[in-house]
Amino acid sequence: MTEPARDPRAVAFQLLAQVLDRRRMLGEALAESKGFAALAARDRALVRRLLATLLRRLGQVDDLIKTCLNRPLKRGHGDVRNLLRLGAVQLAFLDTPAHAAVSTTLNLATTPRLAAHKGLINALLRRIDREGAELIAKQDAARLNTPRWLWQSWGTAYGDAAARAIAEAHLTEAPLDLTLKESAKGPAEIEAWAERLEATLLPTGSLRLPPGRGEITKLPGFEDGAWWVQDTAATLPVRLLGAVAGRRVVDLCAAPGGKTAALAALGADVVAVEVSPARMARLEANLARLGLNAETVTADATGWRPPAPVDAVLLDAPCSGTGTLRRHPDIARLKRPGDIAALTALQDRLLAAAVEMTAPGGSLVYAACSLQPEEGPERIAALLAAGAPVARVPVEVGEVFGHADWLSPEGDLRSLPCHLAEFGGMDGFYACRLRRT
Repeated sequence: MTEPARDPRAVAFQLLAQVLDRRRMLGEALAESKGFAALAARDRALVRRLLATLLRRLGQVDDLIKTCLNRPLKRGHGDVRNLLRLGAVQLAFLDTPAHAAVSTTLNLATTPRLAAHKGLINALLRRIDREGAELIAKQDAARLNTPRWLWQSWGTAYGDAAARAIAEAHLTEAPLDLTLKESAKGPAEIEAWAERLEATLLPTGSLRLPPGRGEITKLPGFEDGAWWVQDTAATLPVRLLGAVAGRRVVDLCAAPGGKTAALAALGADVVAVEVSPARMARLEANLARLGLNAETVTADATGWRPPAPVDAVLLDAPCSGTGTLRRHPDIARLKRPGDIAALTALQDRLLAAAVEMTAPGGSLVYAACSLQPEEGPERIAALLAAGAPVARVPVEVGEVFGHADWLSPEGDLRSLPCHLAEFGGMDGFYACRLRRT
């Protein structure tokens, strides 16, 4: 049996092939990598940083390689290209000393084909070391790092200026946002925790820490269940349900459980529904750490129904996740336009199920962490056009802390990664509030 690699760059090289060549999500590849698990914490952090930066800047890195090569690489030499990418990103964007970046990259050229390209690898990386800064200064980073289909989609939906602002927001690593369990009690507790965590208090009530703050489990309050990790944009759909204390609320597609926790902390009688047993286990572990209670149901939400219609339903639907590229830059490299159609079909089935679960007069909030209109307003338009017994309830400006630019013309929530730029941005999120008629 082959021993897992202990060199963090060797592990990164293996994982890069998993993502780019085998089209696996980075999180899944990391979770299943024996080599990654065998590394020390510091080396695991290096692997994550290498891969996240490379995936975020892949367009620029590939442009550098193309510019510095005298002739294109032959087809079928993906391993050579990936090794060049790994060396180039260290020189161009991670401030790795040239001798370290070049030597460690060459050390990975262990197969016959890679060894045969050592001269090319050395020459190209040396050139990037010499000319990289000048070449990068001439690049259009936002365009190069954004797949064409996404750029065109965002330009059509939000305008060219907004599309560029979105793409530029994706160039930086996302901060860490925390939602306090005590936030249901009042602002004094939030301010005390902000001071204790050395965090910035956002207008939304979330606490924001800069990227790279350290292991989450080591932060004050983790063991005590004082807070959970949740981008500030993801806190907004729960708010659209209004006062939920004492109300029966179904949270569909509930894992990893941030919205379930928020509803429970606000006093709702929550039923969390999740199809994946593994993801449900994670949700239940989070609730246990937080000391919060919810009924959990492992089931396919398209077929499951509560015993009786409920007061409110929150559906955070499975989607392309294009609103979360700051956190998951691999999504931009893995998703294709054709993937959207399969997702929208599922979203329609989930919406129809959610309508059936909601009692007359009850509230239904549909949400998706996607920037694609097909997964947001177009799903609601299709639902209404089909004659579903629901009516849109526009979101008021006061419900989104006075940010009128977070609302669509129809009155739906539409946050973009370039919003809250003065604080470091936020996830792209769509949410529509409906009333069951």
